Amino acid sequence: MLEWLATHPGEGWQQRWMAARGDHGLDWMDDLAVADPRSGQINRAELGAGLNWLFLARVLQPGYDFFSHYKAFVVFELTPKIISPDLFTQFADVANAAKVSDRDLGLARRALVKITLHTGRDLDGVTSDDFAECQAWGSRHKRIKGLHVAWDLLAGVGVFGKDTSLRDSMRTGQQSTSDLVDFYRIRSRSVRDVLVRYLEERRPGMDYNSLRGLAGSLAGTFWADIEQHHPGIDDLRLPEPVAQAWKERLHVVTTSNGSTRARRSRLEVLTVVRAFYLDIQEWAHADPSWAMWAAPSPVRRGDTGGIVKARQQVSAQMHQRIRERLPQVPILVETAERHRADQRDLLQAATKMPAGGVFEHSGRRYRVLDSAADTTSGDCGKPGQVVVEETSSGDTLDLSRAEDEAFWSWAIIETLRHTGVRIEELLEVTHLALVSYHLPDTAELVPLLQVVPSKSNEERLLLISPELASVFATIITRLRRHNGGTVPLVSRYDGHERLTGPALPHLFQRRVRRRSQVISYNTVHRLLNSTVALTGLRDAAGQPLNFTAHDFRRIFTTEAVTGGLPVHIAARLLGHHSLSTTQAYLAVFQDDLIRTYRGFLDARRAVRPPAEYREPTNEEWREFQQHFELRKLELGTCGRPYGTPCQHEHACIRCPMLRLDPKQRGRLVEIIRNLTDRIAEARMNGWHGEAQGLHTSLEAARNKLATLDRSRHGDKRGVTDLATPVIRRPDPSADSSPLSQATTDRKELT
Repeated sequence: MLEWLATHPGEGWQQRWMAARGDHGLDWMDDLAVADPRSGQINRAELGAGLNWLFLARVLQPGYDFFSHYKAFVVFELTPKIISPDLFTQFADVANAAKVSDRDLGLARRALVKITLHTGRDLDGVTSDDFAECQAWGSRHKRIKGLHVAWDLLAGVGVFGKDTSLRDSMRTGQQSTSDLVDFYRIRSRSVRDVLVRYLEERRPGMDYNSLRGLAGSLAGTFWADIEQHHPGIDDLRLPEPVAQAWKERLHVVTTSNGSTRARRSRLEVLTVVRAFYLDIQEWAHADPSWAMWAAPSPVRRGDTGGIVKARQQVSAQMHQRIRERLPQVPILVETAERHRADQRDLLQAATKMPAGGVFEHSGRRYRVLDSAADTTSGDCGKPGQVVVEETSSGDTLDLSRAEDEAFWSWAIIETLRHTGVRIEELLEVTHLALVSYHLPDTAELVPLLQVVPSKSNEERLLLISPELASVFATIITRLRRHNGGTVPLVSRYDGHERLTGPALPHLFQRRVRRRSQVISYNTVHRLLNSTVALTGLRDAAGQPLNFTAHDFRRIFTTEAVTGGLPVHIAARLLGHHSLSTTQAYLAVFQDDLIRTYRGFLDARRAVRPPAEYREPTNEEWREFQQHFELRKLELGTCGRPYGTPCQHEHACIRCPMLRLDPKQRGRLVEIIRNLTDRIAEARMNGWHGEAQGLHTSLEAARNKLATLDRSRHGDKRGVTDLATPVIRRPDPSADSSPLSQATTDRKELT
């Protein structure tokens, strides 16, 4: 191996290894296993043995890509005996004390071997950055497992702090304003400075998530895009062509794969940019240092004129969303309750069985893979994990996790629908937030839920209903049962604010990788939609229905106000400063409009004869059906109302109630020509009265043909050939008597 590495450039063996691209596949090993003039053919296993000892001796430091191709079982077995053997022994002792399964312990050991060989450090010298590098590679390739267990066990032997986790170490706090702007690599130093200064002015009055969004709109969507398409611009005073080109590009978003889609936030970005320019103009009056940056806004008032309409459309979509979901809430609640009970019973049945035992539940047979003697989860009272196999399908089921997710799905749904709190407020509920209040008049004890300030920075108290009290009691009992009679103190990380709160007895916490942590936003949405999937509900388009936490907030408000709760009280419960915000939640079913219109219908029916609202007799129903059967005519359909006589004595060609069938246009043309011939005949014989009547029918037929063509073509084309009557002389050889001609014409009309 060393002779082969010596043929590659580099100052040391590691550089030569990198130059030889040893981490990229194992083709080089096949090429190296050729005939050797001294000892014959070199065995590939011998090459692997030499490579293993170079790794163990720290001569080479393989990359993580190499381990995805190389099955180094000997390395994984020998490394703990050669590198930091004492710590690896303590590592195993901590795992046994924590009742870590053999599988998880093996994955954690393999992960630590890869980290130590790749970094060249001993086990006590591994840092959080080394874990972060390994985690980043594993997230891209999905091949390194056991990192979280490895971190926890290293924390148990004192390498890391005992109260830290891998997830905590990889979280980033709030960035400075300059870092937020520098992320977009703005080339103009002066524009970059004014953006940083502007955001610093706005930062005290904004939450961090809103500040990040504002920085992304101004520094990224606005100025970085302008510098990309118009290099060299160094002033906020944009030429009109540059500003217009940017506004045109704002209509679409280019995705990572090169495709484009319409930008839904276009009007919001235009509003932010316009506010940026107008704020600088206003601040320049009070602070002259801003005057050098005051410039006309590239966004005119008319550019944002459609934002009100866009918000109304969004509001209408939200209302329709609630109309679809509100009637389905009882089904969702029933499904969550039934699924929770079913998973609890299934877990209890499996816990009583030894490993390898077979039992039946709800018509299905299961085989226990992991013994439940020293394992538990859920309501069974024993910590651990229960895994079974369904005998019919062969699927492996983690009953401990399934029961846990079923319970928290139920708890989340019940809490959201009974309180209407935001998702952030839900996850911030602690045992300390449950307080009691004595009514001054009756001295009755009333339970209350304290909602801490969140989006609107408004603290409020909510009355706890008996149903909600039962939910909270069940949650507290579950947490105490699994943690020695107390609710564990857990710190919550706010992903929006990038801050970690103090350790508090949060109610919505669960065990993940042997550590209690507050449920995340993504987990809430995943649990909600997994329960909705069990219901089989679908929307109007036939797509699977989905719920968000905010849907329950709108549903709670709608049900409360339609049930008689005053709007201003609902606003206080929701934490809204303005009634208009609450009213946007209420205009879902427009209950006042429905009740008023129904009252109008009742009043109108009261003045009508009662006989009109009785059940029709069989004779009346046959007469009604016969009326519509008689409406079918030669040229189309009769449109006269039911119960009215024919006012034109069945002269349908003159009647305005005749609805022409476009397929009968040719027949109408023939009738017009027939009428023309009959008029000519009447005039030849001196029948002036007959000619006048036929002329009236001819004009009515022409008008209907013109109307039919307008409806088909949108103009008067197609009737010009009939504008002038065509007079045809009678054929002397034919029977041209007036009687025979009249008879023929009547048959045509009939």
